[in-house]
Amino acid sequence: MKKNSIQWLLVLLPVVFFSCDKKLQQVNPNEQTSASFWQNQNDAIAGVNAAYSSLIEDGTFMRMTPAMLDTRGDDVHSNSPWPVLGNMGRFALGTGDPSGYGWAFGDYYEGVNRANQVLEFVPNISMDAALKTRILGQAYFLRGLYFFYLVDLFNNVSLPLHSAKTPADFFVPQSPAADGWKQVIADLTTAVGMLPVSYANITGLDAGNVGRATKGAAMAYLGKALLFNQRFADAAVQFKAVIDLNAYSLMPNYADNFKEATRNNAESIFEVQFSRNVGGSDASWGGEPQPGWGKTEGRAVTYGARGFGYTDIQPTLSLLAEFQTEKTAANLDDPRQDVTLYHNKPGLMLYGQLFSTYYAASPNDLNDVFSAKYENGDGSVPDEFALIWRSAINDRLMRYADVLLMYAECLNETNQTAAAYPYIQQVRTRAGMKDLATIKPGMTQQQMRDQLSHEREVEFGLEGHRFDDLRRWGWLSDATRLAQLKLRDPEFNSYLPGKEFFPIPQSEIDNNPGFKQNPTY
Repeated sequence: MKKNSIQWLLVLLPVVFFSCDKKLQQVNPNEQTSASFWQNQNDAIAGVNAAYSSLIEDGTFMRMTPAMLDTRGDDVHSNSPWPVLGNMGRFALGTGDPSGYGWAFGDYYEGVNRANQVLEFVPNISMDAALKTRILGQAYFLRGLYFFYLVDLFNNVSLPLHSAKTPADFFVPQSPAADGWKQVIADLTTAVGMLPVSYANITGLDAGNVGRATKGAAMAYLGKALLFNQRFADAAVQFKAVIDLNAYSLMPNYADNFKEATRNNAESIFEVQFSRNVGGSDASWGGEPQPGWGKTEGRAVTYGARGFGYTDIQPTLSLLAEFQTEKTAANLDDPRQDVTLYHNKPGLMLYGQLFSTYYAASPNDLNDVFSAKYENGDGSVPDEFALIWRSAINDRLMRYADVLLMYAECLNETNQTAAAYPYIQQVRTRAGMKDLATIKPGMTQQQMRDQLSHEREVEFGLEGHRFDDLRRWGWLSDATRLAQLKLRDPEFNSYLPGKEFFPIPQSEIDNNPGFKQNPTY
């Protein structure tokens, strides 16, 4: 069956406010309003597509959210001349310049508002019942996803559950993070019951679409939210349910998870859809979306190796060292190392050039490491500047490998350490690593925790997971662990409690009386 990726189009659904003066209560026939737009199932599809489009804006996964998630881990650092990026990893952000992280804050709430409109208006449309259920399920998933990242990044945030109809609706008071997680869990739980396993064998306007939220995506993110809240037994149920769908498998070639040509593959549970064939041709960065913006991503050029991109964000030497702690069963380097990192290894190529030759005149670069994951460095283009802001590699937000390792973690935390081995081994076997049960049999719960730290670092380096892992494992409040992090990444020397979250943009503090700034800012 031919599969069609959905096109996340920017649909503007303005809310019109009327004065109490009757003479001014005129309806503009050339302007759509919320009341006039939501008429049929085509409008419903357009509306939910608009909710997806918030995923590809500069503040979300076009550029800033990967940077926000990555830079604070011990596997990544930044020497960017742009203070916002440079200070993220050093836990040195102030509240004076909300660029970057402030865009993320706004873009996620834009997505929430669009999802809320779908949830409010689509139920009243006369249309195919099954299609309606799927559209509403996607809206619940997307709202839960946007709230997930808002709580994860900013901690105490507001939780608007209705579309804005009056100016007051834009100023929903702040809620504790615990309430935010409850809403994430509620939305994702609802989505699980409304979404299909796949769109391949359905009928309707969304038939055959690839890239829409599925039951597996909702269960995986629900499990992740439960895991982040230490609800290990409940999270395990969701992860096992994803596994039991038999809808996903590990790609034989690890590198296929980060290429344009192998998007939406068997390992992908949910990914952000980028394309050079949809939308405008303008660089889609900096502030509010514009009509000419493309549907492409700027991560590749932002992370690109020195001379081939801006190198605003790059791996740490400690990540390279982590890969080199263990050889494969064939006594070779872990193959994930060269997929994740460009470094001075005999014969290693980047953008059609030999690493050792290209950087020969620059000893500092020759001994440095650069990002290879999510880059276009296979030689098809001379550098990332040739595509500047126009890369089309989808961001795989949830991979099956993550579900396997999160499930193993839940088993370990519920005193089923022995049962965790096979799920870890599936990920190791794909990389050609030795059998863990043979080389490290009978691990204690703490030993398995340490092993999972290693497994997750080498599997998910530069994928935005590491800092979330460190925080939820309690490493930031453990003096011994924090000292280790400082050795691995000196940026942790400036960490202070409270800096694990980003500041609330000052404009929100100034305009919304229901908001207070996060501690330590």
